[in-house]
Amino acid sequence: MKRSLQETSVEEAHSMGKKLEDDNMDEFLSALGYKVRSSDMADVAQKLEQLEVVLSNDDVLGSNALNDTVHYNPSDLSGWAETMLSELNYYPDLDPTRMCNLTQFPDDNECSSTTTSNNSSKRIRLGPWCDSLSSESTRQTVVMPCVDSQETGVRLVQALVACAEAVQRENLILADALVKRVGSLAASQAGAMGKVATYFAEALARRIYRIHPPSAAAAVDPSLEEILQMHFYESCPYLKFAHFTANQAILEAVATARGVHVIDLGLSQGMQWPALMQALALRPGGSPSFRLTGVGGLSEGDGIQMLGWKLAQLARAIGVEFEFKGLTVERLTDLEPNVFETRPESETLVVNSVFELHPLLARPGSIEKLLATVKAVKPSIVTVVEQEANHNGAVFLERFNEALHYYSSLFDSLEDGLILQSQDRVMSEVYLGRQILNVVAAEGTDRIERHETLDQWRKRLGSAGFDPVSLGSDAFKQASLLLALSGGGDGYRVEESDGSLMLAWQTKPLIAASAWKVSDAAAEWRR
Repeated sequence: MKRSLQETSVEEAHSMGKKLEDDNMDEFLSALGYKVRSSDMADVAQKLEQLEVVLSNDDVLGSNALNDTVHYNPSDLSGWAETMLSELNYYPDLDPTRMCNLTQFPDDNECSSTTTSNNSSKRIRLGPWCDSLSSESTRQTVVMPCVDSQETGVRLVQALVACAEAVQRENLILADALVKRVGSLAASQAGAMGKVATYFAEALARRIYRIHPPSAAAAVDPSLEEILQMHFYESCPYLKFAHFTANQAILEAVATARGVHVIDLGLSQGMQWPALMQALALRPGGSPSFRLTGVGGLSEGDGIQMLGWKLAQLARAIGVEFEFKGLTVERLTDLEPNVFETRPESETLVVNSVFELHPLLARPGSIEKLLATVKAVKPSIVTVVEQEANHNGAVFLERFNEALHYYSSLFDSLEDGLILQSQDRVMSEVYLGRQILNVVAAEGTDRIERHETLDQWRKRLGSAGFDPVSLGSDAFKQASLLLALSGGGDGYRVEESDGSLMLAWQTKPLIAASAWKVSDAAAEWRR
């Protein structure tokens, strides 16, 4: 009997230990089948960044080093990344930023760092992922005694702009010296400015030394971007504002419809649609039928179908008649009107785009082709959300200055979050840092973060045969309420701009939401 009790205690202890281990797993990664403890998030993100840099090397991609390894959807993400780095003969001392001399700087009496493993004080510069992804354990190991100061911040911005000017003039010797100076100043700058400067320094270094950002073909895992986006969604109200505002416009457009068909040009994790479905379920007089056509990339087919199944489960639970169809394409320009199988006699059609239009500007004629397709299916309303920035200019220095101002505001808003968990902030910074690398270091069709302002989109959509639809005062009030409930800090504000809504941090608009309909002249002509 005693032995039996002991065995039971052991089993209970094992079960309790297993439960505690499961509770410590990051909930977003667990939902995608990855086992990563919340405390290990920074280390995993660092390994994935390192692996992405290695895989972007043409020698690696062209070799047979990857042939005998399973690269898709590992459950142990940390162990998989470490194994990959080992098999690809990755050596941390030879990463691109160290080759660019961004990690070591001579003493200039401005800042020093001390490691617990060495009694001597020396100047060091961590790689970009170490600076922005440093975990609590890293902070205990590396002590930066210098504090944030306005003077250092001004000098840091001046050095960044001077380096960008040298890059534009193709004075690479001067640019080399300045980018090292930027790294030195960023290491001594605390807070958001130091973090954003680190990403811009890496982007400038990649441009100077022709170390191009990893392309989509060299991505570690197609789901990495989705993981980062989910953490960004939880970190700050930008994506929530985008989804909420678009949903409000959709609900007003389908107020009396008995059937609703939404075409989502970028389904991703489908985070926008549960809230809309619940709102439809509560509509007086009963819910309309809801059909969702979700568009994604060629590698997202299985994930899209799984998402459709989950949405179907939700629809059944709340009593909404639901139909789902997933479409996978290499580019949005591959879409043709007939693939959507519209039913104009029984459904009100909506087209939704959240951050999906600007990448098309990388290829001439692409945005015109997609807008022509959208117009051909005759939607009742088109909802568009885009970054409120001009990162598509032909002059590099102007694009750089705009990006520096824009992303500084974004990083500042993350830093000021009232209830932001450390892992959400870390992954959100990586999410934004990847955009910075693309805006600054990439060119041609590889540069897809070609954000444009609302005024520029008004011209494009107007030329394509669309008229603006006012989002109304109710949308403004409810978006303001959403911000108040999100607890993201006092710096956010909703602004109205000629019937469209913007989400701003302090005085800087960062996200713009607008609604459109096919112009009466274009509709009459099509008849």
